[in-house]
Amino acid sequence: MLHTQRSYGGSCVAPHHLAASAGRDVLKQGGNAVEAMVAAAAAIAVVYPHMNALGGDGFWLIHEPGKAPIAIDACGPAAALASADFYAGETHIPERGPKAALTMAGTIGGWHEALNVASAWGKPLPLTTLLADAIRHAETGISVSQSQEALTAKHVERLSQSPGFSDALLLNGQVPREGERLRQPRLGATLKRLAEAGLDDFYRGELATSMARDLEAVGSPLRLADFHAYRAQRVTPLEVTLQDATLYNLPAPTQGMASLMILGIYERLKAAEPNSFEHLHGLIEATKRAFIQRDQNVTDPGRVPTPLQDLLSEENIGLEAALIDPQQALPWPHEPAPGDTIWMGTVDSEGRSVSFIQSIYWEFGSGVVLQESGVLWQNRGISFSLNPDDLRGLAPGRKPFHTLNPALAKFNDGRTMVYGTMGGEGQPQTQAAVFSRYALHGMSLQQAITAPRWLLGRTWGDTSTNLKLENRFDDALITALATAGHDVEVLPEAFSDTMGHAGGIVHHPDGLIESAHDPRSNGGAASV
Repeated sequence: MLHTQRSYGGSCVAPHHLAASAGRDVLKQGGNAVEAMVAAAAAIAVVYPHMNALGGDGFWLIHEPGKAPIAIDACGPAAALASADFYAGETHIPERGPKAALTMAGTIGGWHEALNVASAWGKPLPLTTLLADAIRHAETGISVSQSQEALTAKHVERLSQSPGFSDALLLNGQVPREGERLRQPRLGATLKRLAEAGLDDFYRGELATSMARDLEAVGSPLRLADFHAYRAQRVTPLEVTLQDATLYNLPAPTQGMASLMILGIYERLKAAEPNSFEHLHGLIEATKRAFIQRDQNVTDPGRVPTPLQDLLSEENIGLEAALIDPQQALPWPHEPAPGDTIWMGTVDSEGRSVSFIQSIYWEFGSGVVLQESGVLWQNRGISFSLNPDDLRGLAPGRKPFHTLNPALAKFNDGRTMVYGTMGGEGQPQTQAAVFSRYALHGMSLQQAITAPRWLLGRTWGDTSTNLKLENRFDDALITALATAGHDVEVLPEAFSDTMGHAGGIVHHPDGLIESAHDPRSNGGAASV
């Protein structure tokens, strides 16, 4: 049984133990929470390649005690050539391959901007220190995880058609098995280049020239001008105020609004007992209300029809809560958005906190691995519609809809909590489960993460949009949910990857740091 970790020197939580260790080791060397997160982000891009890579996007929430949280949007826009004309003859954007690699990779720009935020906190550690673990893992090899083996086997037939995939992520043309060594020397050289030349080299240096050349050669619409034009942006986070805490999340193009709305609605319905019918039914129905609003409003930031903060007003949340029947489920289905990613959190000894998400969208993204750099590119742009008049219609420079949304809470008693998960459509639901159990129902942080979870909707590749439950829920609860009209499916697993890989860290006013990670992942909470 996992227990909440406690320390006073700092902590890093990640869905792979080597990433958590990389962050912790930077904290041990006197690094701050942002520097620790860059180290963890670089490491996990090497050790968890099925979930994220340097060729993906990222979003940050950074909190310094006594100050307002800072949000960073490190989402890359569609290429200048990415228009409906580029996809003439296609009914939709191809899900894999070069044409799926149509948006700029923003995550390195996010690292750069986050380090700029932290530059006022004292003398920075060099990039060679921050990226050292990632470089070592790429050069000496990683031990393939069970999930990497399973997901490679699941998708290898399709992915092996993407340029560069087989050379980089198969072993002698075969699916790498759990525990086998996988080396990524080209990726290691790229990380060394970033450590020596600086992160901006990814967009305006030799690396940018190399990657743009390789992308054009395989048939992607991305060009060097798209690299030169990109910079991550500081944005104003969305927020919602509960009785005992203020919650923060990312604005468009993320679904952060939905995560906040679910908890805003649920507080008005709050059940007496955790994991009761009232708890699950309330959160599931709040999820439906939030997803309806999300799908009508969340898109490229410049095209949002209603200001998202307005949707989080007390009045609007009250109206949404009033539409929920406490005994009966709203008829569903709904077309959910798939996605895979990683969430990580760090807190340093000064109480500075980071909630961070990094993603390539689907497992292994586009599947395209660039020949010179070894960078795996995302397929986030497939969430665009080829009808430019649609809410999420494709056009050059537009940002794609993102399931990513890191969360942060500031409690009235002085605690700060960073929390989040991977899991696409499940991210807001798992955030709601973890936060409500910990903050509203008094469970420990580790109990809140370990307890059985649910998912309304599907993960990509599945066709069902029903309510999936892990099999540890009480039979009477399952029956009650079905009686209320929920289309219930009990999964065979007690701990299912379908439910995402969650984590959380709480910083207390006296300096105590509590950390917890998900038993569903290969992760860890590494404390100082």
